[in-house]
Amino acid sequence: MKTSHINYSAWLLLILLSLIWGSSFILIKKALIAFDPVDVGAARIVFAFLAFLPIFIARFNRIDWKDFKWFLLVGLCGSGFPSFLYSIAQTHIDSAVAGVLNSLTPIFTFILAIVLFKHAFTVRQFSGVIIGFLGVLLIFMTKIDGQAAFPFLYGFMIILATISYAISANTVGRFLKNTDPILISTLSFILIGPFVLGYLLQSGFTYQLMHHEQALTSFSALLILSLVGTFGANILFFKLVQITDAVFSTTVSFLIPFVALFWGFVDGESLQWIHLVAVLLILGGVFLIKKKEPAKA
Repeated sequence: MKTSHINYSAWLLLILLSLIWGSSFILIKKALIAFDPVDVGAARIVFAFLAFLPIFIARFNRIDWKDFKWFLLVGLCGSGFPSFLYSIAQTHIDSAVAGVLNSLTPIFTFILAIVLFKHAFTVRQFSGVIIGFLGVLLIFMTKIDGQAAFPFLYGFMIILATISYAISANTVGRFLKNTDPILISTLSFILIGPFVLGYLLQSGFTYQLMHHEQALTSFSALLILSLVGTFGANILFFKLVQITDAVFSTTVSFLIPFVALFWGFVDGESLQWIHLVAVLLILGGVFLIKKKEPAKA
């Protein structure tokens, strides 16, 4: 009975996380209606920072400050840089395409583990990397409305964001493996939040909030993105890892792009069959990388 309850809860959490994280890209798009992309990235960090602040205060005595540099690196690469890169990139790239490119994160995590930490790999996993990049190549070959070429610069911004996520993941796996995961998330925002708050207070964010006709819509999207998509989802993800394992929990990366594609379709974005082929190639590559080798007799 207990096992079935855990399985039910795990699948429920997995689906919920997929919906939350897969919806992040459309929320960024809506936030950009009223606010500057840099302000969107900054506000996303600041709201999450304020949400994590009570946890930081409550768990202050548990912090091992000798790991400060690793917490800072996770903060910059896992939260800081991607928040700005996605916001800027989505001024020229549809939310659905951003969601598809986001699925490159496990591939770059694997590549960096090999390059930086000499992680062993198989021919099958290397084939997965090649297949995944073929999917990216397809996206970069698409045309917008059949005419304009794909905005390569902004596409590379999203790729850079996924590399940034990969650096964060490898840092946690290598140097913070035995640290409370909620504490890692908390400190990643606490260490960068005050500086970003300082920027946001002197930017045009407050003016836009008071004067833009669609400010309420964009502000609501930002709050949901920060408090649900970042703060809440982090806690849910760690709960999922606790009741299952890391392998099951990473299944969320296979579902996120389909949620992003759904929202893009609903919002009237120009989706082509090649986008579906691309996401299948990328996820096929991720599957080959993550698939365990069969046990030898």
